[in-house]
Amino acid sequence: MSDPVTFDSATARLAFPLLFAGQAQKEFFVNEALIRADIVVQCVVEGEAGSPPAAPAAGQAWLVGDAPTGAFAGRAGAIAGWTGDGWRFVAPQVGYRVYDKASASFRHFTDAWQLVTAPDGASGGTTIDVEARAALVRIIEKLVDAGVFAAS
Repeated sequence: MSDPVTFDSATARLAFPLLFAGQAQKEFFVNEALIRADIVVQCVVEGEAGSPPAAPAAGQAWLVGDAPTGAFAGRAGAIAGWTGDGWRFVAPQVGYRVYDKASASFRHFTDAWQLVTAPDGASGGTTIDVEARAALVRIIEKLVDAGVFAAS
């Protein structure tokens, strides 16, 4: 006798719900997948929060802090998106990148969310090249403007 065929109920990386042939209420599953995609595709977060904000607007998202409380409890590191119907949480995967409005820079996820800050300017040394130091300062300023480094 052959083994029964089993199907996954969600996608491996984003946990989008999958449809089955003959499934009732398909629109619920399709809508849930679209809501999750809306949160993570070209993701922009308001900042990091340990608890849900008092009056979120539909479409806003936050990175859940390390010690979450309230509706964020147990969701440390997740992306929390407000849909108007409630919170949706997406667990980050290695390689995710979001734009953080609060720091005006990008964050990326490896084993935790990383925020890259601008390095300190050049200092010290016995021979000082003023022009080279000025060029380095300008390069760092441009990288901050581009969102590569968070403003320190």
